[in-house]
Amino acid sequence: MINIRPVSDLRNKYPEIEKIVLKENEEVYLTKNGYGTMVVMSIKKYEKLMSEAEYTQYIEKALDEAEEEANATDIRHTHQEIFSEVRRMIKDEE
Repeated sequence: MINIRPVSDLRNKYPEIEKIVLKENEEVYLTKNGYGTMVVMSIKKYEKLMSEAEYTQYIEKALDEAEEEANATDIRHTHQEIFSEVRRMIKDEE
């Protein structure tokens, strides 16, 4: 269930909001004059969210770089060639 509360609840009912955020591991959406203004969540949940966002940005950047490199050359490799090279690299590291 989505928890939507007026921003005044943050001051007046802090223990309730804290319970929802920490014990139930849910976000609380705060409104002011009927419009959403902010979200309260646990630090643990926030760190996970940021970690996932950073990982997504890393993957997108790597894919963009691979696409640029692929567009710069006509050389193409089969999946067998790629996996053979990766296996060789792993074996060399051992």
